[in-house]
Formats: sequence, C-alpha cells, structure tokens
Amino acid sequence: MLLELSNPASFALWSLPFLLPICFLVAWSDMRAMRIPNWCVLAMFGVYVVIGILTLPFSVYLWGFFGLLVVLVIGFLMNAVGMIGAGDAKFAAAAAPFIHSSDFRFVLALFAANILAAFLTHRLTAKTKMTKLAPKWDSWERTWEFPMGLSLGGTLAIYLILSVHFGV
Repeated sequence: MLLELSNPASFALWSLPFLLPICFLVAWSDMRAMRIPNWCVLAMFGVYVVIGILTLPFSVYLWGFFGLLVVLVIGFLMNAVGMIGAGDAKFAAAAAPFIHSSDFRFVLALFAANILAAFLTHRLTAKTKMTKLAPKWDSWERTWEFPMGLSLGGTLAIYLILSVHFGV
C-alpha cells in the first residue's frame, strides 16, 4: 500500500462531520480577523471527548489527552517568545488528540506542505482583485503576519480525510 496511517479510520470518519466545519470556520475567521475563536477550540475538544470515548480503545483515548497537554505547553512556550499566536497554540493542542502519535512525522510533512501552499496562495491572492470578494479581511492588509489557522485547519482536515481511507 502506498500510504498507511495508524489513525483508526472509524474514529476519523465519525470525527469528520463535526471537525470539517470547525476547520473551515477557523481558516475563515483567521483570514478575516486574524483570530481563532476560543469556542472553535472548545468545540474540537468536545468532539474528541465524545467521539473518542465511543470509537477509540480506552488507552488510546487517554493518550490523546496527554498529547493535548504536551502540545499546549509547547504552543504556549512558542507563543511566549512570539513564534506563533495564542489561537494557533490552542488550536494545535485541540487538534493533537485527533492525530495518532505514529503519524507524527507524516503530519509534520503534511503541515509543511500545507503552510507553503497556503502562504503562496494567500500572498498571491492578496495582490489580485479577488480580495474585493472579501474586502475588509485583516489578513490582506497585515502582511507581516500570516493566518496560520488556514494551514492548521487544512492540515487537520486533510489528515482526517486520509485517515478514513488509509487508517487502520
């Protein structure tokens, strides 16, 4: 098989209907206002609490909370030194339980590719008349910042879709 992921396909399938709209809203909100709403992060956590307990083995479910805490601490440290925004750190922490630890390297590569594609697309679009479709979006004007929610949400969505097809 070309791609094998360790994330359980049933967990990804049950999570997707709830997480895809959240990922879309995170990307949209971050491009519009350069802000990831806390309620999106809390909703993601709620999805994990409910869907995880119903579809994952209990030990895997518990490890998801450990992953959330580790990513939250790293994210807050990165935020403290100005590397990322607080919303990005919170989103990454809430996304961590949905990513199987064995797939970490794959997700990092997927995230890197997603950042590159999103950054180039966003910056090129900002120089066109397409911005008139969303004329007051902060991300068009604040060129010293990048709406990382676009990449974070996209990466989680793509990973879960791939997990449905290539997961265990």
